[in-house]
Amino acid sequence: MLSFLTSRLLQSLLVLLTASLITFTLVFLLPADPARMVAGPGASVQTVNSIRHEMGLDKPFLGQYGAYLGRLVQGDLGRSYKQGSSVSSLMASRIWPTLQLMLGAIALELLIGLPLGIWAALQKGRWPDTFVMGLAFLGAAAPQFWLALSLVYLLAYRFALFPLGGYGGLSHLFLPALTLGIGGAGWYARMMRSQLLEVLNQDYIRTARAKGQTARLVLLRHALRNAALPIVTMIGLDIGTFMGGVVVVESVFGWPGLGRLVWDAIRVIDIPIIVGVVIFSAVIITLANLLADFVQPLIDPRVRYR
Repeated sequence: MLSFLTSRLLQSLLVLLTASLITFTLVFLLPADPARMVAGPGASVQTVNSIRHEMGLDKPFLGQYGAYLGRLVQGDLGRSYKQGSSVSSLMASRIWPTLQLMLGAIALELLIGLPLGIWAALQKGRWPDTFVMGLAFLGAAAPQFWLALSLVYLLAYRFALFPLGGYGGLSHLFLPALTLGIGGAGWYARMMRSQLLEVLNQDYIRTARAKGQTARLVLLRHALRNAALPIVTMIGLDIGTFMGGVVVVESVFGWPGLGRLVWDAIRVIDIPIIVGVVIFSAVIITLANLLADFVQPLIDPRVRYR
């Protein structure tokens, strides 16, 4: 297990380093002058050059990237060009709303998608199977922007069941979480159906049935346990995606998460915030994948650390 842990940690560090290099390269190539943004449109050339020197923007690419990595390993993500505050503090204030949205979205994905996928697998070739797979396709294919606006119109404006937007209690959380949950539920339903159908055709399932175990016991004790392995991996990916911020959903509902923060930063080309959120997202995705790798052997003892 120690060798597995060491290997995965080294791979994770390489992924994070690559992500930081690609992100920094892309923002370095942007046709924007952060020094001019900080100085203001009416600043003189001498002032802009002085600010550029203070920010280290007059160094070559490798010098800027090396300096950024040096600050990054110390936990310093820099300061926002537009707001002047540290990127770490700005992100810290948005993590809790993003975490709430992530938990709500994943809960709804699983509550909607897994039962539908199980039902479709048990009704293979019948009308419930076709119906569920049709819904799953529509849910997965529906654009988040259209789905969010549709839910706002129907459930918030038309019937006034939920607030139109904003941040607050569970009533504010439900619609953005449902928007993400509907799309994710389609993928979970399709994955659960395909995995369950594959598991139900295995020899040990037929052996369990031959021993006289009921269909429900075979499903709960044997089939679902083994079919859940890819689901764990998908949950890990969703954790990383949602914790990195969901720009469209957060913008539509006015949700003050990391997605809204990075969207506001993109509009004014606030590079430290953009890079900081991308690095944070890469870290969360990497940690979520590591967690999924460690959880899988607990679900199925046949899976070994290697």
